This record gives sequence, C-alpha cells and structure tokens, in this order.
Amino acid sequence: MSRVNRLLNASAEVWRSARTSDGIGGWTEGWAKASTVRARFSQPSATERAVNDRYDAKLSQIVYLRHDADVRRGDQLRTSGRTLRVLATYEPSVPGTYLRADCEDLQVSQ
Repeated sequence: MSRVNRLLNASAEVWRSARTSDGIGGWTEGWAKASTVRARFSQPSATERAVNDRYDAKLSQIVYLRHDADVRRGDQLRTSGRTLRVLATYEPSVPGTYLRADCEDLQVSQ
C-alpha cells in the first residue's frame, strides 16, 4: 500500500455528465454517479474563507486522490452536502504516486 493512500481520510462520490435519449429524438442532460473514491481535501485559505463570508465567492480547493482514480475535468466530487467541480487533474513528477484535482466549490450566500 502506498504511503499516500493512508492519508486519504475521506470519500467522495464522482458524478459525471450524462446524456440520455428523451425518446423523441432529443437528449436530456444530467448527472450520473460514476464511482466512489478515497480522497483528502485541502482547506481553503483564511483569506478565501473571509471573502466567502461576505460575498458569493468561488472557493478553490485541492483534492488528493489515488493515482488510478477515474476523475476527469468537468466531473463533480460530492461529499457531506458539498459539490466540487473538477477544473483540472495533475499527476506529480513521480507517476503513480497520487492524482491531484483542482476543484471549485461555489458557495452561495444565504
């Protein structure tokens, strides 16, 4: 077991955009659950949290995943009432170590 895998202390559902036939020649767009993955969520910076408390803000968050996780740009990671949109994924300089997903968490003011 990789040392990185022990640090993945949360789980998230991976949701992917899906198109289904509407039966009359068109398509319906929606989301379908693709898998559940182990993850580690970074915390937003203090500045981001402070700005978000005052305005509708887009919080960026880094999520670390197993190196073989099937997570792609445009996917959603859903956990504990939150939805993160995956903006990009990266492998570190040592392939097979972990996968990094840069995500966006849109927080709407009450």
